[in-house]
Amino acid sequence: MERQVKVLLTSLGCDKNLVDAEMMLGLLAEAGYELTDDEEQAEAIIVNTCCFIMDAKEESINSLISYGRLKEEGRCRVLIATGCLAQRYAGEIHTEIPEVDAIVGTASFDHIAEVLKSCLDKAPKDSLEDMSRAVYGKKRILSTGGHYAHLKIAEGCDKRCSYCAIPSFRGHYRSVPLEVLTEEAKSLVQGGVRELILVAQETTRYGIDLYGKKSLSRLLKELSEIEELEWIRILYCYPEEIDDELIEAIATLPKVCHYLDMPLQHCEDRILKLMGRATRKEEIKAVICKLRNRIPDICLRTTLITGFPGETEEEFEALCGFVKEMAFDRLGAFAYSPEENTAAAAMPDQIDDEIKEQRRDEIMALQQDIAYKKAEELKGSILECIVEGTIPGEHVLVLRSYRDAPEVDGYVFTDTDREYLSGSILKLKISGSEEYDLIGEIVQ
Repeated sequence: MERQVKVLLTSLGCDKNLVDAEMMLGLLAEAGYELTDDEEQAEAIIVNTCCFIMDAKEESINSLISYGRLKEEGRCRVLIATGCLAQRYAGEIHTEIPEVDAIVGTASFDHIAEVLKSCLDKAPKDSLEDMSRAVYGKKRILSTGGHYAHLKIAEGCDKRCSYCAIPSFRGHYRSVPLEVLTEEAKSLVQGGVRELILVAQETTRYGIDLYGKKSLSRLLKELSEIEELEWIRILYCYPEEIDDELIEAIATLPKVCHYLDMPLQHCEDRILKLMGRATRKEEIKAVICKLRNRIPDICLRTTLITGFPGETEEEFEALCGFVKEMAFDRLGAFAYSPEENTAAAAMPDQIDDEIKEQRRDEIMALQQDIAYKKAEELKGSILECIVEGTIPGEHVLVLRSYRDAPEVDGYVFTDTDREYLSGSILKLKISGSEEYDLIGEIVQ
């Protein structure tokens, strides 16, 4: 087998995709390939693609086209497409972007080394396994700095939201066995990880296919037993699946951050029904009330979609009122993106892009005011924070509080002449804020 070929892997899209990419990096390193982040030096380039919404699809296509030019002009000899776009549009990619040598699907990324070898041997072979297959437990090379890592606890989705095509290229819901996850978590912590972020298309149904019941709370208890693990954060919780057992686990397990990401998408019952969502407004409000009553300092994040087909001005105004009333700590809004072969894309009363984007911007302006007020309320409080690093050339330490997930939320900044290792946990007294970020002073 050819050795020391320099390989660049770039991963686009979500953190679930990133976990797959990190496993591919581990497999490539085990197979003897040399990893590089220099595209000018790379002899083989792998693009782990995304196609969740139109913008993500365009980014993936543009990346493949750009690297295709590099293959024609530079040292690159092989270009491979992996991930969601590759799974969903394998035939179209081969036809429209002939520079791509091979396709690796979402359920076969563990074959990446063999596919790369076939390309280097000038006999390229695709790998598109059946999507009922589950790939997990592979050694990873982290791309997150080493002090935090995402732990993908399940693959695929059994929900049938009318706007979402994910089940068509990620398959049905498959939980990773609990013992596999605990061993992976222990290995990550031994490598220096201090924060584990649990991810899946939906984390709240973890274990239902393996153990006959929702088992996220059981997983949280198992992970909490790992020494030197400091924080456990949960993302992608569907509101209808948040039960008392899960709430109690978050409330009572010290290592579980009082932080919950709960994508709601809308609040109005008619729109929720059109979206294929399982909850209605009063049920959503009841879950939020229960979480805040049991865990008063919980930080709630959500995402909303504006301009869903048929959304009236009155329904949008109701959504604005809901945002004000619920006062989420963190919120992201997205203009509806019609995805081919989804029920929503075929619905009547599609809304103009300009209106969808105006509504998105209005929601985000409302949320900005809420975020500023919440930051002001934190003045004088003491928060545990994890060290991310420093600002180069300045005596400024960059941290995240339990209220901040990496990449999507804010930071906490403090002046200090001392050096701290990334992943260290410090207590800071909050003294001020700047937009979505906090300023504090180290008290421990």
